[in-house]
Amino acid sequence: MSSNNNAAIVEIAQTASQFNSSIVLQADNKYIDVKSILGLFTTLVSSQSYELHVHGSDAEEAKKAMSEVFTKHGLNFTVIPD
Repeated sequence: MSSNNNAAIVEIAQTASQFNSSIVLQADNKYIDVKSILGLFTTLVSSQSYELHVHGSDAEEAKKAMSEVFTKHGLNFTVIPD
C-alpha cells in the first residue's frame, strides 16, 4: 500500500471522527466504520468503488466533509441518500 493511501486513510478517519453521525463505507459486501483506521487499512484500495452511508444529527455536514476528502485522494465513491 502506498504512502498516499496511508495519508488518505488517516485523513478519512480524522475527518469522520469530527462528526457524531454514523459514517459507514460499503465495499462490495463489507461495511467499515470509517472512524476505524484498522478497518480502512484492510479495505481501502484506490481502484475500488465505494458507497458512503451517513446517518445522524450532523449528516449533511459529514457528507460534505467526507466527499471532499474522498475526492482529494482520488477515491471512487457515491454518497447514498437517506
